[in-house]
Amino acid sequence: MLYQWYETQRALMSPFSEFASASAKLYNHPLSPFAHTPLSQRVSAMLDLMHRLAKEYEKPEFGITSADVCGVEVAVQQQVALHQPFCRLLRFKRFTDDPVALERMKTQPTVLVVAPLSGHHSTLLRDTVRSLLQDHKVFITDWTDARMVPVEAGPFHLDDYVGYVRAFLRHIGPHTHVISVCQPTVPVLAAVSLMASAGEPTPPTLTMMGGPIDARRSPTSVNNLAANKSHHWFENNVIYRVPPNFPGAGRRVYPGFLQHTGFVAMNPDRHLNSHYDYFLDLVRGDLESADSHRAFYDEYNAVLDMPAEYYLDTIRTVFQDFALVNGTWVVDGAPVRPQDIRTSALLTIEGELDDISGAGQTRAAHELCTGIPKARQFHYDVEGAGHYGIFSGRRWREMVYPRVRDFIAAHDDRAPGARAAGSRSAAPQPRRRNGRPR
Repeated sequence: MLYQWYETQRALMSPFSEFASASAKLYNHPLSPFAHTPLSQRVSAMLDLMHRLAKEYEKPEFGITSADVCGVEVAVQQQVALHQPFCRLLRFKRFTDDPVALERMKTQPTVLVVAPLSGHHSTLLRDTVRSLLQDHKVFITDWTDARMVPVEAGPFHLDDYVGYVRAFLRHIGPHTHVISVCQPTVPVLAAVSLMASAGEPTPPTLTMMGGPIDARRSPTSVNNLAANKSHHWFENNVIYRVPPNFPGAGRRVYPGFLQHTGFVAMNPDRHLNSHYDYFLDLVRGDLESADSHRAFYDEYNAVLDMPAEYYLDTIRTVFQDFALVNGTWVVDGAPVRPQDIRTSALLTIEGELDDISGAGQTRAAHELCTGIPKARQFHYDVEGAGHYGIFSGRRWREMVYPRVRDFIAAHDDRAPGARAAGSRSAAPQPRRRNGRPR
């Protein structure tokens, strides 16, 4: 009923949003007589803000059409490498006629970026992909909005997520490096563990960024909510059926609009101030700052529905039973044993100011992956970075990406002498503060 009420409200607000947008232009266009009335800039700014608060936000595009390789601008085409009911495996294929760039691209490592299935679309990792394309062949998981998946496709559990990761790694090939951002760190570690236990080739490197490997450490408000509410509470308070106007009508989901409400509720003052600053930027005519605000919220406000089975499995397995760290997780009858991973190198990354995945939660992977030699285990704390800063923005580009790039290059199993290069001196070193590793 709540989902249906929300859709009704959204349909009623849509004409109002469009009217506000048109009126804002009427008070701002130089040829309009209204633009020369007193307070026209303020009226236009207020109407523009009302439009953005009331509009529906569609899934953004990656919009990556080129990349810099060896100082040469090469064309990039987004392709669908593999299609599953709940996810598309995308490839960003690079093209160039430049012989130097072409030869360089042939020898560059292949990377699978596993994006979160946790509310936002995979386009949230646009900056991650754009940086990686300079030095890698890049694939990424593009999760489908569950309300667009017909009920006939069946349910989607956390174990299915693990299966998807294994299928994607097999499809791309055995020399694929894996980068998991936030939520996927747990199912990715499970997938690679199962591959190792089964004797399959495992990725040469695992890069895990800001994820809840052990959610008991430095619990955040997200962890506390999951731990303090019962499984029954989540099932009865945040799970709803998709209304009839979508292909997935009748499917049980955790709706995107509820997730978005939760995102905003974590930092309401920050969002309120941001919208007020946007209003002031429009009044002052600071179009560059206004465009930056639009770009951020076009991405932030675009959310997807998660399958109910997957969401409830994650709550129980990751945040309540801590099944991965307790060694009790079984997927399709096989125990998840990270200690069986032996040939991969491991890099964990955490943000110093991360308020979603607490300090030490991702680093816990090192204690589980005891089969990986210490010489191939590394950790990096990103000073001054919040959750999003470790994979997007200036800190990602200037601090994190160079370490990820060098780590992958040092342990690429196709490169001559890669294992010899993969020593602690050739890979990222932890920062220290007061003599302690950071």
